[in-house]
Amino acid sequence: MIMIRKFGQQIISPFQLIVRDSRSLGIILSLCAIVSIIISNSSWAAEYSGFWLTEIHFPDSLQLPHTLVHWINDFLMSVFFFMVGMEIKRELLEGELADIKKAIMPIFGAIGGMVVPAVLYFMVTKKTAFTHGWGIPMATDIAFSLGIASLLGSRVPLSLKIFLTALAIIDDLGAIGMIAIFYGGDIQWTYLIGGVFIVALLYKLWKWNTRFPIVQYVLGFVLWYCIYNSGIHATVAGVLFAFTVPLNRLSEAEHRLHVPVNFLILPIFALANTVIALPADISTALMHPVNLGITIGLALGKPLGITMFCYLLVTLKFGMLPEDINWRQVIGVGMLAGIGFTMSIFIATLAFGDSETQDIAKIGVLIGTLVSIISGSLMMIFFSKSLTSNK
Repeated sequence: MIMIRKFGQQIISPFQLIVRDSRSLGIILSLCAIVSIIISNSSWAAEYSGFWLTEIHFPDSLQLPHTLVHWINDFLMSVFFFMVGMEIKRELLEGELADIKKAIMPIFGAIGGMVVPAVLYFMVTKKTAFTHGWGIPMATDIAFSLGIASLLGSRVPLSLKIFLTALAIIDDLGAIGMIAIFYGGDIQWTYLIGGVFIVALLYKLWKWNTRFPIVQYVLGFVLWYCIYNSGIHATVAGVLFAFTVPLNRLSEAEHRLHVPVNFLILPIFALANTVIALPADISTALMHPVNLGITIGLALGKPLGITMFCYLLVTLKFGMLPEDINWRQVIGVGMLAGIGFTMSIFIATLAFGDSETQDIAKIGVLIGTLVSIISGSLMMIFFSKSLTSNK
């Protein structure tokens, strides 16, 4: 019995180490993207693409997603946004964003990191039919960017990781608002009013501290269904649901979702949404305005916007850098914030309806993310030794 237990621990321990290591997710998502792109350009490409487009038949009257990839992007990603929403709420109520003096710098940085990439994208695509993708380079993948920061170890001090976390959370909040307002459809008021009613009911149930949380999760699914059919993107339901959860329940709920979201839902999303058939003439895709706009927005717009807005704030004496952070490190964090991946790919699927433009947009996201990883890492490696110089 003891030998069996030891053998079981030997099998389980490596998985526990992977789950607990903040660097794991970035590595896993990268591997998923690489594997998916390789298969998408192999002799199995048709079968692989067809698998994700598998029809899931429900009566038309139910108005539910009809393919596997739609269930992933509309339902499973709502669970991801549920966890993101809880992180945002916790930070707003008791984290770094609860104190306006501490929050002002990442707030301004996040605004700059959203505005400048969108403007650069628009400038590149303004004479084309692709301006609708301006939201793609605005996003930061919080888990991926923090995973890369963790890989850099002591090169990224704790205060800088906190700054990046707060900045990325505000960025996520902005992305959620953008998805709700600009990337939905025509509003169906009956479903929207039904969703508002469910949110109010959920708030009351949590407040009453009911002992049957399964009721809340059933109502959460009903909320998702209402939002899915309301014309607002379904993933917004996850955020609305998260905001009804009381503060004393957030940590428990986040803990339960950590493993299934980060090590199941996000890898599945990465596999399903990097089914990219590389064109024979890759140079044409690389010079496409969508690709250029996204790559420039992520790799250049993010660090430029974050640094510029933070510098303006400090110059006007409305804020100040933490004592152990210098401006070169702020630039490095801005570069790491250009890791769009999950959020940017997700917005790309909303911004463009045809698969060809989606593929080009995803290539831009992958290139912009790769450039951001390399440039941000090098910036931190070469300029993180002197923590208080050059301020």
